[in-house]
Amino acid sequence: MLRLTWVQPEDLLGHELRQAAQDGRAPSAIAARWRAAGGAEAPDRAGASAQSPTRYLRLLAEDLLDELADLPSQLAGQEPTDLVRIKALCPNWPAPQAASSPRPVTLQAAWLGRAVGCLLGKPVEKLPLDGIRELARATGNWPLTTYFTARGVPADLLAAHPWNRRSAPTSLAENIDGMPEDDDLNYPLLNLLLLQRHGKDFTTTDVARLWLDELPAGRTFTAERVAYRNLLSGLEPPRTARHRNPFREWIGALIRADLHGWTNPGNPGAAAEQAHRDATLTHTANGVYAAMFTAAVIATASTGTDDIHTCLRTGLTVVPPDSRLAKAIHHALELARKHRDFDTVVDELHAIYSPTHHWVHAIPNTALITAALTHADGDFTGSICRAVSGGWDTDSNGATAGSVSALLAGGPAALPDRWTAPLKNRLATSVGDFNGIGFDTLARLTHQETARP
Repeated sequence: MLRLTWVQPEDLLGHELRQAAQDGRAPSAIAARWRAAGGAEAPDRAGASAQSPTRYLRLLAEDLLDELADLPSQLAGQEPTDLVRIKALCPNWPAPQAASSPRPVTLQAAWLGRAVGCLLGKPVEKLPLDGIRELARATGNWPLTTYFTARGVPADLLAAHPWNRRSAPTSLAENIDGMPEDDDLNYPLLNLLLLQRHGKDFTTTDVARLWLDELPAGRTFTAERVAYRNLLSGLEPPRTARHRNPFREWIGALIRADLHGWTNPGNPGAAAEQAHRDATLTHTANGVYAAMFTAAVIATASTGTDDIHTCLRTGLTVVPPDSRLAKAIHHALELARKHRDFDTVVDELHAIYSPTHHWVHAIPNTALITAALTHADGDFTGSICRAVSGGWDTDSNGATAGSVSALLAGGPAALPDRWTAPLKNRLATSVGDFNGIGFDTLARLTHQETARP
């Protein structure tokens, strides 16, 4: 039986009920109808429930998804998706500053940092926080200082907390042989193609066409998969982000933001605007803000003159100040400054968000990335290890923390060899003609787009 993940109406309904409760709607009456009919909660960690529903339940789920979309939100005024309204709420929107393009060697470090952080988090993606800690402690790797390994891990612990089945064969220390394919690297590659073909004035429709041409549907997940389905159903952006898409505030747009920051050094506002045009194909509100925040942070880091704390403060200037994301970032900064033990920071974040937010939601994950970068003072190893050790979307968080902190490091030579040597300057992907490409070549291609007017 094929249960395609992230698109089944009966599974989307459970996620949409949770999303509605978070974004200021009142879904309780609709939730009661769903449960009275025998509808189940959304799958906790997987993309699809195990059993097919009755035809009645599936049709009911479709109807209720549309009813939920029509409910008014109390947060609409403080959490818009339209760029003009976002900028109107941001009184300190950043002005461009004079900055030269980062050297190719700096961009090579950024690509490598993104790959290393992603690779560190891949084997423990989807695992609960206690499982990550126990697996690392079993091999003397806690606090994290290097890649995960299965060597020396007791069989009963592996049975209780199995590695990510798709990633372990290529991402445990003993198995790494180049950088394996991952959506956290596929999307930067797609955005490199986007800039090569359309320049920095690309439209959201350009993003959609590129995806249909170059991105295999099976390589999409959550909001991206729903938006892809919506495109194939004839819907156009930005409706692709809203129609029966309960994942529109999850992390997918954030992981696409790097190229927008790398190619706008010293211009975080322009980076945020590029990220907005990309993100609105698939996301709304806080899902979009997470991408804009990340792009602005990276654009600031790309100057080579600002520390991590300045970069994060600048990122906040493109986020509506009364939004849930802005409040989460401020709280993460406070926790990171208050506690010397990062595990305490993580425990407090999980106590706040884990009961109510999916492990792929943008708000808790952006907060964790922010806390990790702050607590590590932008140090590369400290940042990626803290980001991954905090759980939730481990590979995505490691990737973004790695991209930012590697930029600050300045070049590949500043990244410890134990992290970069196993990648063998080789990236696997199903995107375009990039399979097997070296990070040095990617840096050169990115530099060309950075220098383009």
